[in-house]
Amino acid sequence: MMQRLSRFFAQDMAIDLGTANTLVYMKNHGIVIREPSVVAVQKDHRGNFEVLAVGEEAKRMLGRTPGSITAIRPMKDGVI
Repeated sequence: MMQRLSRFFAQDMAIDLGTANTLVYMKNHGIVIREPSVVAVQKDHRGNFEVLAVGEEAKRMLGRTPGSITAIRPMKDGVI
């Protein structure tokens, strides 16, 4: 996903952090990213979280992760 965004850093953009989907809109390009608002994280031995997957890849992990990995929808009622 970051590779798709890197070519647009000097351009006007808008980000919609929706409960179901996250959208990125680029001026003169339209919607360039439309991904589910899902993140998969793993907690390390110090209690820090590492992001393992986001978007569609993380959505496929919902309900299918081992105990050390959690796939969640961080947005609820418009709040992270």
